[in-house]
Amino acid sequence: MDKIPMTAAGYAALENELKHCQQVERPRIIQQITEARGHGDLSENAEYHAAKEAQSHNEGRIAELEDKLARAEVIDVSKLSGDTVKFGATVTLIDEDTEKKQVWQIVGEPEADAKEGRISISSPLARALLGKKKGASVEVVTPGGAKAYEVVKVEWR
Repeated sequence: MDKIPMTAAGYAALENELKHCQQVERPRIIQQITEARGHGDLSENAEYHAAKEAQSHNEGRIAELEDKLARAEVIDVSKLSGDTVKFGATVTLIDEDTEKKQVWQIVGEPEADAKEGRISISSPLARALLGKKKGASVEVVTPGGAKAYEVVKVEWR
């Protein structure tokens, strides 16, 4: 059973989602199933089938979250330091073609969210950055072609 590295914030977010699935969604879906059963013939009851499908999806998500939490290896990023990019680092990059600045935190797979500036440690960009220091240039092959970046800052937040 492989450990899944994640930040304390990522672990807390998964815990909150699990609680929501168990304490809010599960009872709501059970109520929907109970109401749909009251509408008679289950074989042609679309509400019943939709509620059963929602129940199946929710229970699957609960199992997935429980598994991720059980395998989590929480890494306290605030205790990390150094000038080399590794798990938990927040890295400021400059795109060498466009001069556009980007800031990414390298996190575990379950908490990655590009819109929030968090990339998975297994992503091509994170893999290219690991072990690099401020001033280093990295080239990453993306779906849109090769991109070159300069590391301008490595910090721990």
